[in-house]
Amino acid sequence: MELLKAGQTVQIKPIGHSMEGRISNGDLVTLQPCIAQDLVAGDVVLARVQGRRYFHLVLHLIIAREADRFLIGNNHGRIDGWVTAQNVFGRVTRVDAAK
Repeated sequence: MELLKAGQTVQIKPIGHSMEGRISNGDLVTLQPCIAQDLVAGDVVLARVQGRRYFHLVLHLIIAREADRFLIGNNHGRIDGWVTAQNVFGRVTRVDAAK
């Protein structure tokens, strides 16, 4: 997250199945820093969302947009909720399948 904030591109291997169909467990995902004004519904982003007890980072879809806030959800219809532009850190620009 700090590297994205500093303007650097990063690669991660996410764990989980919430984005199955777009991103599989262990795929190599490239994230680039993003400008909120450029984000649209359907983009996959790294965002900080409110969980039941604490905030956590997710690699999920932008479902909808209103000005400078975004409705975040997974690829199976689960909605995380609305986040502000300050809580979106990077946009997925490439996914390489796990080997």
